[in-house]
Amino acid sequence: MPRFSLDSQLAASTVRLARWKLSDALLSTDATYPWLILVPRRAGVVELTDLPWADAMALTAEIRHASRALTELFAPNKINVAAIGNQVRQLHVHVVARFRDDPAWPRPIWGATPSRAYDPAELARRRKVLVRALTQD
Repeated sequence: MPRFSLDSQLAASTVRLARWKLSDALLSTDATYPWLILVPRRAGVVELTDLPWADAMALTAEIRHASRALTELFAPNKINVAAIGNQVRQLHVHVVARFRDDPAWPRPIWGATPSRAYDPAELARRRKVLVRALTQD
């Protein structure tokens, strides 16, 4: 049986925040949006429908947990949830806090603006706040 490993593109563009029952909760290094990426630790899984039913339900619960944390921390106008996978085949779910005044509103975020890197202090603050919110029960 193949071992799980995080796709190299995801590894290069995220920071790990938490290890949940099924998924790793990652922070996108694009500071334009509060943007989490959940990656189920299952080798070879590409589509949500590839997951066994129990894992699919666990992923749904983790998406809800991530969405609630972003809502409580950032008070967005909308939470976008997407499992697109056109560039990275490995199943991963984007959970993005959106605001009416963000640079892409109301369009999808992909390709709307160039990625904006966190400065180190901003990343440390964002990571600390999110780790605390995501590791609470």
